[in-house]
Amino acid sequence: MSRYLKEYREKILPKLMKELGYKNPMAVPKIEKVVVNVGIGEAVQDPKILEVIAADLATITGQKPQVRRARKSVAAFHLRKGMPIGLKVTLRGRKAHDFLDRLINFALPRVRDFRGLPLDKFDGRGNYNFGVDEHTIFPEIEIDKVKKVFGMDIAIVTTAETDEEAYHLLKEFGFPFERR
Repeated sequence: MSRYLKEYREKILPKLMKELGYKNPMAVPKIEKVVVNVGIGEAVQDPKILEVIAADLATITGQKPQVRRARKSVAAFHLRKGMPIGLKVTLRGRKAHDFLDRLINFALPRVRDFRGLPLDKFDGRGNYNFGVDEHTIFPEIEIDKVKKVFGMDIAIVTTAETDEEAYHLLKEFGFPFERR
């Protein structure tokens, strides 16, 4: 059992039940999944870059990424329907919690001029989305061996009904939000 899951059951769950007024522990919000998405526009000119980025993303997440393909052709971008243009990884359970642990405790503190995660990135239904500009902030990546620096979008999907509940959940997990 990961440290986060154990901490959730022992500390966070009782605290959230009290704060949010839940009587049933199964009704308390929890993290359902974490989705990491990388858009690679340069894959149109250089298809081999997809393999390099996929290897780095697999190292970061611990799971092989899924290739995302273009839905439409766009002549201005020299893009045809079906061309690979991105990568996606969906993490659930222990892998999601382990990824969040590394993100919060190791990666985000390495971001230059980091002032906290923005509070306006909740979607209205209890999910939180934000972006990371460089993948080199993760400790698994050796900076000397990086061939291409890329950013990623991270979506944290929770079972929370409202943004306020999701905020309380993520705050208890240790997310470094900016000051209100």
